[in-house]
Order: sequence, then structure tokens, then C-alpha cells
Amino acid sequence: MLLTGSFTSFAQTAPSALLLRPAAVFDGETLHLGWTVLTEGNKIKAVGPAAQIHPPAGARTLELPGLIEGHSHLLLHPYNETPWNDQVLLESEALRVARATVHARQTLEAGFTTARDLGTEGAGYADVGLKQAIEQGLIPGPRLLVATRALVATGSYGPKLSVDVDVPQGAQEADGTDSIIRAVREQMGRGADIIKVYADYRWGPNEPSRPTFSQEELNLIVQTARSAGRPVVVHASTPEGMRRATLAGVQTIEHGDGGTLEVFKLMKQRGVALCPTVAAGDAISRYRGWQPGTAPEPERIRQKRESMRLALQSGVELAVGGDVGVFQHGDNLREAEQLVQNYGLSPLQVLRGLTATNARLFQLPDRGRLQPGLLADLIAVPGNPTQDIKALRQVRLVVKGGVIVKEQP
Repeated sequence: MLLTGSFTSFAQTAPSALLLRPAAVFDGETLHLGWTVLTEGNKIKAVGPAAQIHPPAGARTLELPGLIEGHSHLLLHPYNETPWNDQVLLESEALRVARATVHARQTLEAGFTTARDLGTEGAGYADVGLKQAIEQGLIPGPRLLVATRALVATGSYGPKLSVDVDVPQGAQEADGTDSIIRAVREQMGRGADIIKVYADYRWGPNEPSRPTFSQEELNLIVQTARSAGRPVVVHASTPEGMRRATLAGVQTIEHGDGGTLEVFKLMKQRGVALCPTVAAGDAISRYRGWQPGTAPEPERIRQKRESMRLALQSGVELAVGGDVGVFQHGDNLREAEQLVQNYGLSPLQVLRGLTATNARLFQLPDRGRLQPGLLADLIAVPGNPTQDIKALRQVRLVVKGGVIVKEQP
């Protein structure tokens, strides 16, 4: 939930009540001028026109107004600092976890009170412990949905070094009926909220992406996860990988760089959303030397523009998530800004994506909107982000579960 108006401290305990009096309130769908929000404990008590809200005695009044990150990797840091291979192979898990605690705080302070963390990239089940530390109040961070190790077909992922050397992989390899069922169940048993699958990838270092899992294998992954109440999200950039994942019944497809109009229409028909992660491709292109406005766009950027044009034409639903970890944590808004500036979405569309739409697509009915009974996860910014998405850069207040975790004047 987002409020706008005119707040740095970390509150350890929740006040009995907060009365929020911003200039306007965005409820996940619409901007309302003159609305007030009353929280009690960790839930929203009431919301509506100021004259209709009657706070209890002792309620704290603030001048004010959470965002949901759709695709993050808290256990990664920008590739221009350390290449992905070196993070997986050379950095200890202890170092990666220590760094991830900082990433979690940066994410929360940027106004993202929930995040899907889609794979530890070689750090095992460390995301489960990170989630537990946040839930127990040991460290500040967003509410996490974790995917743990992720699943890849044997030989398809990385790191890849000499054929004579077996090295730790960035995800769990599994193939065929028994191996896949065991891997999915193992990840769920260790704490996975989500099963992440790589439906296509580069088999060799100089090859394009190609499908990895068969249709039958993807069907089995979804069936096994769904029986335990877990959604499946899929990394896919090829039309065939996306088609197989869609037919299997996954929740979202991440990236979708090579998507065609036909496959996007199939996704829309089957209720599968696209999380395009436009910021990740932009960041990688910049790491390789591209500077917008000074050189022609790289092929990957041109391809992304075309796939996004087709996605919007098809009407497929969009989740908003930037693949943060490829670029700096706390810079999560980069995805939203690029969707507006470079891909034709309106600020209101993207703001809804970061709140109500992401909550619905990720099956999180207790957040993402301003309604009594939902979690009191709130942020406040000056300006009007329904008109200028950059207003979300100036987060003045973050409330998570009724607790003020960031406050600036």
C-alpha cells in the first residue's frame, strides 16, 4: 500500500495504532485524495475519507502514505563487482549470507515490503535461513517467498569449466520421473515456498538458449509442487521453452526475451503471467560497455523491445520484478522506471503491478491493497507516483506489519 504526502529510525515494537494522514492514498488500484489510514497491530483497521475514520485514544498521527518485488536474488550482488561464476565458485556461503543481510535491509528501505527471491545461485538453502531471521526480527528485511536451489536439467546450467572438473552448480540438477519428484519434494521439505525451474538455457558457452526439460518433465514438476500448494515459476526465453512451461501450468514465466505473439496469447489464455525483467538485460548490456544514446542498441535490447511490444499486444498479464542482484539491491525501482520510460507502460499500470497485481499473481491475498484486515505494510512518498513513477525513489516512511522501520523528515 502506498501513500503520498509530505519522515531515519528503526522501531523495535509495533505501536497500538497509527493514524496516517497523507495528501493522497493509493489503494493498489486508484489514487484517493483526502483519505486516511488507521492501522492497529499488524493489520489495517480502516481506510477511507478522513471524516469517516475515528482513531482510538493514543493513536500516533503521522504526516504521510508496500511494494512487492517480483524477481530478486538476495544472495547475488552486481556482476560488474564480481562475475556470477566467481560468486558461485569463490565466495563462501558465510560471506554471501552476510552480504545478503545488507541486501535485505536495502530492499526494505527502498519500500519493498515483500519480495520473491527466485534462487540462491549456488548458496543452497541459505534463503530459508535469511527468511527465518527476518521473520524472527533478527534483521530487517522484506517478507520473503523463497525458491531455494532452483531446478535445472543435468548439464544445462553453470558454472562450466573444464570437462575434467566437476564444480558446484548454481542450481539443483534433476532429470526424469524419480529424480525430479525427489528434487521438488526435497526443496519443499527444506523450506521452498516456490519451485523455480530453468525451462531453457545455454548448453554450451557460445550457443543460444534451447529447451532443457521435456513437456512431460515440466508437467511432473508442476503436478508435484501443486499437490503441496506450491507454485512453479520458470526461467524461459525461447518460444518453445515458454510454450512448454505454459502448457504445464506454471504461475509466471521470467524474462521471455524471445517470446512470440502466439506464445504470449497462449500464456494469456492459460492464465500464465510474464515477469519481463527488463532492467537485468539493460544492466548486463551496460556492464559490457553499452551506453544508451552513444551507441546502437545491443541485439538483446532490441529483442527485448520487440518481445515486450508483442506481450503488450497480446494482453498477457505482467508481473513487475527486475532480477535485482544482477544490479544493486535497493535500486529495485529500476525495473518500474524502465517499463515506463522505455516500454510504454503508464506509471499507474506499473504502480498497480508493484502492489495489487503482483499480490494477486503471486497468490498473496493479505497484502498489496488498502483494505481493512490486510497487512499494515505501507510506504510514504512525496509527489504523485501515479503520474511520475520516479516519486517512488523518495521513500520517506516504511511501515511493515504496523511497525515503522524507516522514517525520514
